[in-house]
Amino acid sequence: MKVIDRHEAALDRILELVVLLNHDMTQSLARDGLTVSRAHLLWELRHRGPMTQRDVAEALKVSARTITGLVDGLVATGFVTREPHPTDRRATLVTFTEHAATTVAAMERDQQKFAHLLFAGMPDEQFDCFVAGLGDVLTRLRDQGLSYEIREDDQ
Repeated sequence: MKVIDRHEAALDRILELVVLLNHDMTQSLARDGLTVSRAHLLWELRHRGPMTQRDVAEALKVSARTITGLVDGLVATGFVTREPHPTDRRATLVTFTEHAATTVAAMERDQQKFAHLLFAGMPDEQFDCFVAGLGDVLTRLRDQGLSYEIREDDQ
């Protein structure tokens, strides 16, 4: 039997965490009729306010075609509307609905509760080291050109 070195063991734990978090997030979002990509779009609108589809595409780093599909799905499920742009009659704004605002507020509350569940009992020094270590790992991944991209099949 192969002995796993500590780096491989750490990666195994990270992968297990990713699988658990992904499963939990996918199920939670599905209960609200959302995918990860649709939720990402809603988070952007939550933080930036109404945006043109072009601006949303740039923020999410995806094609106009992908954004059209995402917005179509969110319009159909009542999360966003397309509204006339106040100064550019050729453009439309993707705008939150009350349904989206309520859903995102609940997601934010759930995220706070989950963070508390995960980290509240962790000693400060251990927590600070954990966060610093995650920061180092994320920096290395980004330095290798890895980033999250929305796929057309995740609309």
